[in-house]
Amino acid sequence: MSESQTLGNCRFCSVVSKNSGEDPIGTAGTYDHWLIVELALPWTEKSLREDPKVQPIMALIQKMSLEGMKIQALAIAPNQEYSQPGSTRVLYYRRPAKFFAQFEKQEFCIPTEMLPALATALLTRSQNLPQFEVYRQETQTIRDLFVCTHGNVDIACARFGYPIYQTLKRDYARHSNGKLRVWQCSHFGGHRFAPTLLDLPEGRYWGRLEPNVLDTLISRTGSVKDLSPFYRGWAGLTQLAQIVEREIWIREGWDWLNYLKAENTIPATESHNLQKPDGVAVQIDFVNTNGDTSTYQAQVGENGEVMSLSASGDKQPLTAFKQYHVIHLKKKIRFKQTKQDN
Repeated sequence: MSESQTLGNCRFCSVVSKNSGEDPIGTAGTYDHWLIVELALPWTEKSLREDPKVQPIMALIQKMSLEGMKIQALAIAPNQEYSQPGSTRVLYYRRPAKFFAQFEKQEFCIPTEMLPALATALLTRSQNLPQFEVYRQETQTIRDLFVCTHGNVDIACARFGYPIYQTLKRDYARHSNGKLRVWQCSHFGGHRFAPTLLDLPEGRYWGRLEPNVLDTLISRTGSVKDLSPFYRGWAGLTQLAQIVEREIWIREGWDWLNYLKAENTIPATESHNLQKPDGVAVQIDFVNTNGDTSTYQAQVGENGEVMSLSASGDKQPLTAFKQYHVIHLKKKIRFKQTKQDN
């Protein structure tokens, strides 16, 4: 069977999901660390498993994950506009504090044989890290967009991800004066929302992206609400808090991206105000750019379910996915900065 016949006969999970009305919010991975490594295509399970450069890194990540560390490892495809011959690029992002707006970034271009040693030093915060200083890249002001094109995991990612990758690279990255890079990357979950995108250093996940929303996504102008159907969530929060955070972002506007924020447990003295039998209480605290500390308290409840595909394919069965919505949201100002406080 030819590739065109295969694509023509395949039920794409992302098409079924969209037609079912499934809401992508709350499907972002919750991570404190990303290790992103330049690796040549194709990314097959066999090649990633047997690559001697990758084996020790994956073993370490597996060990640290079992110990409770929230790490996402990704591969990015070498790119003639960004890559350096004979070197491997490594991007490492970590959560800098409990309250934060974006992840802390480090980037290196190293001789490939040094990859396992650098990855170990980054993940363990080893005292050996200074020896790689000569390979550090000053890219703190660069925004990186990672588009999943990993068709070996699910064909929808290649079918829908690659065209969005090309559009972002051609129409946005090339006209950004070096402030924006776009990468093909390996799978980071949520292929039923393809094309999917990870925006770092903020750590925001997007899905079902269409060309007509890219201007708003990249320029951060216009209506936040127009982007809400494509938003999967922020990696700094857990699932239900991601659902609440979308509603807060719509209320607060684009300034919300710059606010330091964190998910917290609602104090017992206040939880009685949110007790409803059909919901779960969520609290997000934040500090705005004026230094005012505020809290949003919310109740998240189930909102039915939709039938969708967990993977692309003609023989894949439909699966029920629960949907959620915010049924109560209230803002409280905890501390307002004054001139005497500055």
